[in-house]
Amino acid sequence: MNEMKPVMQKRPGANLLRMPDGAGRGLRLLGACLLGLAVASSVAWSAAQEAKPATGTKTINAQSAQTQPTGDFVGSDTCAGCHTDAVKNFADNPHTKLALQHGKSGASCESCHGPGREHVEGGGDVSKIFNFKTATEKQVTARCLGCHAGTHPNFQRSPHAKAAVGCTSCHSVHAPNEAEDAKEKLLTASAPKLCFQCHNDMKPQFSMPFHHKVNEGAVNCNDCHDVHGSFGNSNLRSTADQNAICTKCHTEKRGPFVYEHAAVKGEGCLSCHTPHGSQNARLLNVASVNVLCSQCHSAVAATTIHNFSWSQSADVTPCIDCHTMVHGSNLEPGLIR
Repeated sequence: MNEMKPVMQKRPGANLLRMPDGAGRGLRLLGACLLGLAVASSVAWSAAQEAKPATGTKTINAQSAQTQPTGDFVGSDTCAGCHTDAVKNFADNPHTKLALQHGKSGASCESCHGPGREHVEGGGDVSKIFNFKTATEKQVTARCLGCHAGTHPNFQRSPHAKAAVGCTSCHSVHAPNEAEDAKEKLLTASAPKLCFQCHNDMKPQFSMPFHHKVNEGAVNCNDCHDVHGSFGNSNLRSTADQNAICTKCHTEKRGPFVYEHAAVKGEGCLSCHTPHGSQNARLLNVASVNVLCSQCHSAVAATTIHNFSWSQSADVTPCIDCHTMVHGSNLEPGLIR
């Protein structure tokens, strides 16, 4: 009998892609090469993107801003050749430290004074560079706010700016006061001496029998006032609750209370207290607490409720002997303990 051979079933189209062995190896090799090139290109593109600066920024050589001339800029080393006194102690200046933190591409001489090429080529012609000593306060302020506008956005609306008190009225970049607190902020004098140079009408108030300890150094003018401007009167620091200027220290008066004293809630601490100094131990606006209360609580209330003549109220028991919780109470609407 003839031997029967198994019949192999072929898939339709099985030979359509079949190629000679040599051609198949060549295509596989070509595919591997193309894959390698694609991977290499992807890696190179990723590296280029990482090295590429973000949109809107410019790359600056680590030495360019400080030492290397670029266009109209001559570099800080050129400035130091003549202005030895100005740069003598500039290594400890916050502007220099900022420059070093940014790879020497931060603030330098020409960041404030402008390009120095014409100044140098003119043999030191002072008209060819920005001079803070001869510039107007408005020009100086505009120059400083070129960098510090984000830190002091309200300066232009401040009483200082409106009175033509500019940055260099209080700050000295090259020769700040040697006191530690002044040198850190490049001030010409330590607080409160710096403030008293203009606000000398406030100075006697801190010599009153009772006062905030400003002269003693326990409280600083800047604790309550933002000298660079705010939305409040007298450059008072702006907060959601303006009483927070006081209650950040006087925390027991902060509240909230179930029963509020309307004067505190509506008018704030300054309706009863003077912040700098007073003859009253509680820094009241007037000497007697009963007189203070009578400004809102009329004589009718005193006569009908307490049964005494208000004209004699200074000689009777002080209001706060009974109404002890004058800032607010959680128990009694009459603010009695």
